[in-house]
Amino acid sequence: MASATHDTHLLTAQIRADQLATVRRSVKISIPINIVLSLIIMTVTVYYGHAQSGVLWFATALLINMVRVALCQAPFPGTAAKGAFAGMAKLSVDRHLFIASLAALTSGSVWALMPALCEGYTSAQSGFYLVVICGITAGAVVHGNAYAIIPICFIVPPLMSMAGCLFYAGGFDRIGLACATLLYLGALIRSALESEVMFRYGSQRKNEATTLAGSLKQAHARTTEVAEEMRHRAVHDALTGLLNRSGFAAEVERRVLDNAQPLCLMILDLDGFKSVNDVFGHRAGDDVLVEVARRLKTIARDGFTIARLGGDEFAVLFDADAAPADEIAGRIITAIGQPFDGFDAGRVGVSIGIHHPRDRVSFSEMMVCADTALYAAKNGGRNRFHHFDATLSDRLDMKRDIERDLPRALTEHQLHMWYQPIFSNGGRTFSHFEALLRWEHDKHGWVSPVDIVENAAVLGLSEPLLKYILAEACAMTARLKASGLDKSWIAVNISPREMSRLPVETMVFEALKQAGVSPSMIEIEITEETAMDMRAVEGKLAVLAEGGIRLAIDDFGVGYSSLSSLRHLRVDRLKIDKSFVIGLTDSTSAQVMVQAIVNLGHSLGMEVVAEGVENAETQALLQRFGCRNMQGYHLGRPMSKDAAIEWATKKPTDILPAGQVA
Repeated sequence: MASATHDTHLLTAQIRADQLATVRRSVKISIPINIVLSLIIMTVTVYYGHAQSGVLWFATALLINMVRVALCQAPFPGTAAKGAFAGMAKLSVDRHLFIASLAALTSGSVWALMPALCEGYTSAQSGFYLVVICGITAGAVVHGNAYAIIPICFIVPPLMSMAGCLFYAGGFDRIGLACATLLYLGALIRSALESEVMFRYGSQRKNEATTLAGSLKQAHARTTEVAEEMRHRAVHDALTGLLNRSGFAAEVERRVLDNAQPLCLMILDLDGFKSVNDVFGHRAGDDVLVEVARRLKTIARDGFTIARLGGDEFAVLFDADAAPADEIAGRIITAIGQPFDGFDAGRVGVSIGIHHPRDRVSFSEMMVCADTALYAAKNGGRNRFHHFDATLSDRLDMKRDIERDLPRALTEHQLHMWYQPIFSNGGRTFSHFEALLRWEHDKHGWVSPVDIVENAAVLGLSEPLLKYILAEACAMTARLKASGLDKSWIAVNISPREMSRLPVETMVFEALKQAGVSPSMIEIEITEETAMDMRAVEGKLAVLAEGGIRLAIDDFGVGYSSLSSLRHLRVDRLKIDKSFVIGLTDSTSAQVMVQAIVNLGHSLGMEVVAEGVENAETQALLQRFGCRNMQGYHLGRPMSKDAAIEWATKKPTDILPAGQVA
């Protein structure tokens, strides 16, 4: 309601302003005509012997006309003005119209003195004066259509004066003429009022159209502004103000097409950022991201494009020939390594993957290559950078080939399980086998189990792959049992991803049921990383242990297992990671670590297996440490299932001298 009232007042003010502007234009047009007619009347008056009265009347009329012209030159209301008429700008439009009406009334009053020049319209020249009065009043109405009061103020005095004089003079013709004059006056007044109504209507429509056009223009401008803001938000990160992944992709593609120079892409991943969020909260993490963006901007030169790809990952793009990549990477590592407000020095670092192709490649290809280099940099430790080199290129090609060929290899049974013996009694007596996944690729040869498992996860093949492994392992236990080796068993590795995301316990017991073998003939090996995720795996491992499945922690010593987790998970066996065992005879620190793990396992009632036994000296040293279970190439290499069965049935369980195998 208030808005509608405001709009009505605004429209009324606009119409009034149009009326004043039109009145001024019409006065400027009619005043010269008024002056010419006044001059003619003065001439006629002087000619017929009334010089003094004629000149005096003309002077008065001229003075009033000059005042009316001056009023038309006055500043328009609300405008800035200086000089004698500056005060007029402060008056309202209605006050200006009122003054113009008074001036018109004054001018009309001068014309009302016309009877004094022609003896009350009784002289021989009366017809001339009557014609002039009728003409000038009609002209006043024609030119004064914008605001009726002004022409009415001008025409009423002379016409009423004329009618009065004619009535006073008497006579049938003069009285009739007087009546006609009054009728003429009424017609002029009505015409003036109707003309003003039409003018106001036209002005209203014009101003409404102007307002609508202005509103449409504003709406278009606002729409354009909103669209631009949405476009900006769509391609920029709200937190840091940098380009986001989408905006960065578009910029990279544009520069690839427009730039003949080779480009260099860096992908940055913050080291230690997760601990900032965990310890100090996400607000502190956001502050770090904003500060990282600021520091990157200070390093950037002309032609550099910086983006936040998401999380704690950033990207920098620049012409490869503009600056040495190693220099830029070093400056970035130094800048990010500076202390952040509220954190101790060195808490946050950065790893960088660098890719600078010499040929034009797509954004996605550049990202894959730079990300591969980043992964290699992070594997090397904190605050490092790594180039996408030929080695990484070969590795990436291999990864792509594996992803392409793994589904077919799984369905066509190109994957195989090999078995490496594990020995007890100080490495003298065969105990059981560890199942190892093998795949000989047509192009890349033997593919590591880690690569197979990781690519299966990417392709969504983790569950069918694990089912195949369990089925093969259980089938092998059945063959061992049939060969009289029912006291041996098969150890199967299960990755952290498989353990947390798949119904491992159900899959294990189902595989055992189908093979018709005892749960005691299967051992599940998990990593320390898996053991630490108690919430995800504790229930599954408890079901396996209660069902008679053996449990072992593989690669022990390189993770973060706690004594509490070891006790809760009911682990049967610890396998010392081979990184401690290989070269054991030459490393005092490794010997201390191995001895500590052996003592820890025995104190917890667990068997300890040493992996990576490569020579007799290592075997003998482990025997002195009290490590009774061993595995390694010195004792026995992985074999196919047929070779493993043949080997196991040759009575390798006989006790052998230290360092000697069958």
